[in-house]
Amino acid sequence: MSIQPTHPCDLDIISAGSMLRSGKLSVAELLDSVLERLERTEPDIHAYVEVLNEEAQATARRYDQELAQGSTRGPLHGIPIAIKDIYDVEGVPTRCGSRSRDDAPAAGNDATTVKLLREAGAIIVGKTVTQEFAAGVVSAPARNPWDPTRIPGGSSGGTAAAVAAGSALAGMGSDTGGSIRIPASVCGVVGLKPTFGAVSTGGIFPLSWSLDTAGPLTRTVDDAELLFRNIRGRQSGRSSPARKVQFRVGIPRPHFFERLQPGVAAAVETAIALLKVGGVTVVETPWHEASSARACSYIINRVETAAVHKHYLEDRGDLYGVELRERIESNALFPATGYIRALQARAVITRSVAMLFDKHQLDAVITPATPGAAAPADHPFVDYADGTEEHVGLAYTRLSMPFNVTGQPALSIPCGFDERGLPVGLQIAGRPFAEERLCAIGKRAEELIGYGTPLPPMVTAMGTRLETESED
Repeated sequence: MSIQPTHPCDLDIISAGSMLRSGKLSVAELLDSVLERLERTEPDIHAYVEVLNEEAQATARRYDQELAQGSTRGPLHGIPIAIKDIYDVEGVPTRCGSRSRDDAPAAGNDATTVKLLREAGAIIVGKTVTQEFAAGVVSAPARNPWDPTRIPGGSSGGTAAAVAAGSALAGMGSDTGGSIRIPASVCGVVGLKPTFGAVSTGGIFPLSWSLDTAGPLTRTVDDAELLFRNIRGRQSGRSSPARKVQFRVGIPRPHFFERLQPGVAAAVETAIALLKVGGVTVVETPWHEASSARACSYIINRVETAAVHKHYLEDRGDLYGVELRERIESNALFPATGYIRALQARAVITRSVAMLFDKHQLDAVITPATPGAAAPADHPFVDYADGTEEHVGLAYTRLSMPFNVTGQPALSIPCGFDERGLPVGLQIAGRPFAEERLCAIGKRAEELIGYGTPLPPMVTAMGTRLETESED
């Protein structure tokens, strides 16, 4: 089902970088393609809150000069990247999707990860839509490129939509309860949540300080690994290399396989079967603490969010969205003893998943990334075959939150489509600080599943028009 890119903006980073270094493509041409796609898709998907057009073009010209002189900053040299609007980007306000920050001053410095990406040669295209203060999974007004009447997930929904649409080759998101993996899943792209603490969150507006994780959204696992290598901190240097050819993965039923949309269940089970046929050892590994892990993560997330926003809410609470304001006010009433018990439970749960991996000698566990595909924007609920429905805030995080509380790295990769032609994501969670091995499994899964990197219908139709225009 893979469609070959016909425009530079539809290339993956590895391919685009190779063309840039060989002289087959200039940085300016690549950026122009991205900006043209952005202009054409933004009326439908609203992925960006600010586009740094002039700055990006000036950087592209400078980087082309460096290439002409035989100099390169590395594999990200000249690659256009989008940044979620909770990251500081020097000279640009960090508004966090909230009216309470409409008058925020321009950031004086780049967030640590943005600085590292710039040093590696990336070009910042602009800042993307986030749900207010990264607290949710809808990301209005951003829409899903696969169906603009549907949500792109969240809270990194703008970044995922931009990558899927080709208005960036990759982007940065954050993941506190699934906010990288969820939009990756429903937008048909790759999302990597690194090990907690492996990537600096300096210069990123916090949601929950003991869960927040920064990571990339890309088109391929290769690209996700490349970005991770450029942003990881020194403390993640113990990441184990991926030398194994054979992998052993667990299927943690029942928690992660209960209450799924039929199309999601079918795509994931097909992917698991293809892994088995391809030589990956797949074993059933029930993780009985998974439900408790989700509950524990939920408590820590909500209580810490209330603490982060206490003073902001006192000063500018009338400018917060009603949903977030009520969430903060209610969770501020949660007793301190309950929060402490959740922290204690976190230690027990983290040990339990480590024991599960050791007992079964696992490299990773595999689950659906989300229980449903992209929900309608005007009715953000996941509908199930039995006629029931579940709000996306509860449904989408049900499968992602357990791996936030354990802190282990987790990856969402596309694994097929449901009956409506909407993307389905496969979640792969690995051992702490073993991102290379996790990505090796992800790459093997990409090969075996054969999903490729298909383009949304709105993009393929747009590509046809562009080709026709160029012929004229």
